[in-house]
Amino acid sequence: MYQALYRKWRPKVFDDVIGQEHITETLKTQVRTGHLSHAYIFIGTRGTGKTTCARILAKAVNCENPVNGNPCNKCRFCRGIEDGSILDIVELDAASNTGVDNVRDLREEAVFSPAVAKKRVYIIDEVHMLSLAAFNALLKIIEEPPEHLMFILATTELQKVPATILSRCQRHSFRRIPTERLAAYLREIAGREALQLDEAASLQIARLAEGGVRDALSILDQCSSREHVTTETVFETMGLAGNLNLVQLLKAVLRHDSTKALTLFQKIWLDGKEPASFLGELNGLIRDTLIVKAAPAGAAELISGNYERAALDGFASAMTKEELLYCADTVQDAIVRIRQVRNPRTVAEICIVSLCDSRTAESVLSLRARISRLEEALRSGAAPAAGQEEPEAAAPEARAGDDRFEAFLNDEPEAYDELPDEPAQAAPTRSEPEVRPAFTPEPGMKPLPENPPLRRAPNPAPPTEPIAAAPEEAPYELSRRPASGEAVAPDGDVAELERTILKQAREKLPIELRFSVEDPARFRLMIQNRDLSLEAVPGFLLDRLKKPEVRAVFSAAAENVLGHPVAVKLSELSKDRRSVRDLNELKQFKEVTFLS
Repeated sequence: MYQALYRKWRPKVFDDVIGQEHITETLKTQVRTGHLSHAYIFIGTRGTGKTTCARILAKAVNCENPVNGNPCNKCRFCRGIEDGSILDIVELDAASNTGVDNVRDLREEAVFSPAVAKKRVYIIDEVHMLSLAAFNALLKIIEEPPEHLMFILATTELQKVPATILSRCQRHSFRRIPTERLAAYLREIAGREALQLDEAASLQIARLAEGGVRDALSILDQCSSREHVTTETVFETMGLAGNLNLVQLLKAVLRHDSTKALTLFQKIWLDGKEPASFLGELNGLIRDTLIVKAAPAGAAELISGNYERAALDGFASAMTKEELLYCADTVQDAIVRIRQVRNPRTVAEICIVSLCDSRTAESVLSLRARISRLEEALRSGAAPAAGQEEPEAAAPEARAGDDRFEAFLNDEPEAYDELPDEPAQAAPTRSEPEVRPAFTPEPGMKPLPENPPLRRAPNPAPPTEPIAAAPEEAPYELSRRPASGEAVAPDGDVAELERTILKQAREKLPIELRFSVEDPARFRLMIQNRDLSLEAVPGFLLDRLKKPEVRAVFSAAAENVLGHPVAVKLSELSKDRRSVRDLNELKQFKEVTFLS
């Protein structure tokens, strides 16, 4: 009967366990000297050897003739434990025995002496799945077990195990197996199984396994139907050929071709791929590209291995770090939202459109991505024309001189490989800084006082009427706002400036804030000396105004109106101020009479 490779080649002694020498050497020494703990807990990701080491330790402590801390695998105890005929070694799956009643039954059985073996050993796998009541029932016997009893706990989620249990166990942390060592182990197993495994294919399998020996052997088992296992065999067997569609989709994003990107997503969706799974794989592609971009020297060990290195290198050369960060943030937000809607396909399509055109987003990351693309265009000597609003739409043209980029986007790998690594770039052109024009008061609006601003606009318009000099202790004062809740009517010119700032800021705010800032009972904007004071009711509105990108909108609008940089201060709108403002609003109506 055929046996899976990961079962057939499961280690029998500590020396056969790969990549965990820091644990196996300790356990061998304890077995050899007899300094054994009554409880162990093995921690690590899947397929790194936790259960295997637990079984070997159970055999070693009962072995009649241990060899340098390893079980001999020849005595009656080793053979009986191996074939399951000795019932003193009990393996429990905590995922299916989570209740307190299961642990109580264990406690009742554990007090009896072993029937055949030297020690009764309980191996509890996935122990973090036990309930809190079950942990409490297990606590006392783990703390003070009988002489013949030993517990070996295994878990992949240490944070779910109570500290009271951890403090009573000897802890061993299992590591992921390095890619190179896991690949060498796969080639060794393939040689024993008479399989022809290429070195590149073994590295590919090791990267896909993410440091787990069991996963690596399972993938090799799937590929063993071919006499010669190559990288192409691994991709076809694991169904990674569909990832080529994701590569083409990201190329369409680089071209800002929403039609091509949505068409490719339609093909992937019709093939049966769930939108959430699609976004997860797209996020993996962007993550690998970011790793290659940020750390090219160590990328071979850091990337997932699901995509060809040539494609990742092409994307890394074509995209800036800011663009990759924006793409990753957009996809991750879509992954979170997709769980909350009834139509996940729409969320995925909106995400694709946002990736193709970052102007649809209002985040700081999207702005940084567009700025980085503009800087890249300036460095390559393809600066956009004056007044051009969209540097991203011209991104492929900005790299028109980069033949490697064009060959990569046009799917010409031969031409891509033949081109030089460092194409010549034109000297960057310098552009004059944009000068913001001075603010011109509207008819009926009083001009700003004649005080030296931090940045004077060119050719300021002269005031139409003389303005009295401000006191020396307050050289710049646009308004006389009260420090307390008393009602003070604002000056006409200051109120007009405040309305202008609010109007300009409202156009740039997210749509969910535009109506809230117009409600005087919820929001208040005031000019105080050289600062812009924002007051909002506590809750959603105040929390949104605390975001830097929202406050930057008000700062830009105030700077545009006043002609100098403005500091934005945010505070909570108290109930006293809300009531005072409401009274001021009511006084505008002649029908309202106030009784003194």
